[in-house]
Amino acid sequence: MKPLLYVGCPTSERAETENVLVSANFSVLWADSAATAIGELQKHDMPVLLDLSRGAAALQIARDLRAQRPNVLMFAVVDNRRPDLTTEAVLTGVADVFARPPAARRLANAIDQELQHDTRSHTRPAESGGEVLYSHSPSMRDVVALMSRAAGMRAGVMVRGEDGTGRQIVARAIHAAQSDGAAFVYVDCGSFEGDGLEVELFGAAARPRTMRGDRDAVHGCERISRQSRLHDAIGGTLYLKNIADASTRVQARLSRLLRDREAVLAETGVTIGFDMRPMAAVDPGIDTAVHEGRVRDELFRRLSVIRIDMPPLRNRKEDIPALANYFLREICRARGVPPKTLSRPALSLIAALPWRANAVELRTMLDAIVTGLAGKGIGLDDVLAHVRLDGGSVTFAERGTLRQARARFEREYIVHVLEQHHGRISEAAKVLGIQRTNLYRKLRSLRVDRRVVR
Repeated sequence: MKPLLYVGCPTSERAETENVLVSANFSVLWADSAATAIGELQKHDMPVLLDLSRGAAALQIARDLRAQRPNVLMFAVVDNRRPDLTTEAVLTGVADVFARPPAARRLANAIDQELQHDTRSHTRPAESGGEVLYSHSPSMRDVVALMSRAAGMRAGVMVRGEDGTGRQIVARAIHAAQSDGAAFVYVDCGSFEGDGLEVELFGAAARPRTMRGDRDAVHGCERISRQSRLHDAIGGTLYLKNIADASTRVQARLSRLLRDREAVLAETGVTIGFDMRPMAAVDPGIDTAVHEGRVRDELFRRLSVIRIDMPPLRNRKEDIPALANYFLREICRARGVPPKTLSRPALSLIAALPWRANAVELRTMLDAIVTGLAGKGIGLDDVLAHVRLDGGSVTFAERGTLRQARARFEREYIVHVLEQHHGRISEAAKVLGIQRTNLYRKLRSLRVDRRVVR
């Protein structure tokens, strides 16, 4: 079993927590203070799981551990009602943050991934397990609840959301919960021309087709080839993207196959069972596509027994700090450079930005920052060089001194944060990392009327 030091776990929860961790092949040691934890780490190197239930006191333990043991691998457990602690934990150098109670599988995967990185000299693990799904925000907790429901069924699952919201991550996580090594088959219906999609899915292009599709005349079932993607998905998951781009004939054949749950094998003529979980990634406008007839109603119904709506990143700001920290670690690994850290102002700005292209845009920006960064820390100026508050690419007006430029940004940034929180001073001050009295003073000095940003 792998040793793990759990710091700050309430005594009343230790028995249940230990059962969870033992099931993930961890041998647990307990500590209630930084001094005790440091003593244990002096005896054995091991990962640390820090319980944040004590708030500021727990964060101080994290800082003390980081100061005394700079290379220690730390993770944290946070209550869903305290998403603000996620940001604070990230700033202390915590590698990942888990909602209480921590899921044994995700915890084991995260720790194994970090340990592999330490022992393989910046080599990225071949398989991350698709576990990068942060759920500190209320909207993502709803997603996780639906994922748990979907994992226990073989019914169709439709994951709706903008590009970059993690639709495939959700699909792979649901698949992994019941896969037992079965295939996850990904097909982008929009990437084929002519009969290409039909050949890819069914493996049969040579036979003449009618609007009835390629059904076997004797058995009345759809025919599929051993070389088809549908055959690959038997026992596993078929994940379809851009289903609205599939032809009417392909959609009709898919619908019949999902209805009958059996097919005729083209090579032998034998009828085979077709046990497969269908999943679809769709855009927010899928209902319009159904109404306009671009998606057949019967196929839509079979693919959407369970519907999961993925919130855009701008609507789940509580998840951004942990997600940014994860991307930063992955980018540094891929580039073979020492780990970088985000300063509090930099992280506050990142959390406040709109991210219209969602996680893809966030990762791209962090990649660009790391590329041009000489030092270890990422400050506010590093982020400012790559973003603009309206979400567009950065532009500079060559006017004024650096001090004047900073003042302009400070005013725009404070107004932006206030708008995000509807003029509520307490919430805006927390995001900005300053006291309420200091924010009032800033508003007066910068001549910002908070009544216009409610």
